[in-house]
Amino acid sequence: MIPFSVLDLSLITRGGSAGDAFRNTLDLAQLADDLGFARYWLAEHHAMPGIASAATGILIGQVAAATRRIRVGAGGVMLPNHSPLVIAEQFGTLETLFPDRIDLGLGRAPGADQRTARALRRDPHAPERFASDVVELLHYFEPADPMDTHMVHAIPGTGLRVPVWLLGSSLFSAVLAARLGLPYAFASHFAPGQMAEAISLYRARFEPSDRCPKPHVMLSVNIIAADGEKEGALLATSLQQYFIALRRGRPIAFPPPVTDTTGLWSPAEQAMVDQTLSCTFAGSLQSITPRLRDFIARHEPDELLVALPIHDHALRRHALELTAAMQATLSSGLHVSP
Repeated sequence: MIPFSVLDLSLITRGGSAGDAFRNTLDLAQLADDLGFARYWLAEHHAMPGIASAATGILIGQVAAATRRIRVGAGGVMLPNHSPLVIAEQFGTLETLFPDRIDLGLGRAPGADQRTARALRRDPHAPERFASDVVELLHYFEPADPMDTHMVHAIPGTGLRVPVWLLGSSLFSAVLAARLGLPYAFASHFAPGQMAEAISLYRARFEPSDRCPKPHVMLSVNIIAADGEKEGALLATSLQQYFIALRRGRPIAFPPPVTDTTGLWSPAEQAMVDQTLSCTFAGSLQSITPRLRDFIARHEPDELLVALPIHDHALRRHALELTAAMQATLSSGLHVSP
């Protein structure tokens, strides 16, 4: 069965703080490590009241230090916000501290609204240079050429060959990942619209490299697993509220679930949420498992990246335990009775 990994936005919940979010992240990462998940990825977002992982590299270091085996990485770093050399040095440092445990996923979006992007001193033309910036970053991880006295070196970084992934929610990064021979992760947990086309394009155009000899696709999904179907549906209302607020341009701390959503959003907004979050699996272990099996069979990902957008941390931990049980069931080929 394919590996399962965890995507953590280090959620700041309503009534909580960034400190609470970081403590929850470390606790969840240790549980994921104990349960045998393959990776634990954190994502760069800025000026978001519900997300604490803005200083992604720093948080990755803390998670790696608190765990033993699991790979830890960025899902991702938004490269247009940074100099490729600086990212090479940061992840070269992480790889030096935690050998063979660090991943670097790269995205092209700002991870922020336009006003925040300007505050980041983000060059408005930086996304246009994304492809060349990725190539430059990859070069910093190559062994040094003693004959090239003009090359700038990332120290640490040179020769470390940190695994680099491209992330995307459109066709652009799929084509670039294929051309560069890199593994590819699609953000289907919040933007599934072009998922099938992007996967097909990536696999069809893939050019093998020494970094990745064959196409490698990771798909992200939301899993909101609970002991009962109604409880899972209730917990999912937190994510629905969060996305409605985001689309209205008024981001909020991650809210608690509500028993009645009547009047909270319009039918048009409900349709938007249904489409945006169509790769969300909420409910009991018995109901999610066959749906997830069908999703995997249809799209054939090489890995699955699981986000757990649940307000209560104890229930988030429980959802991760249920997800591990689900993976074991899928791996064994057993069917779960509804």
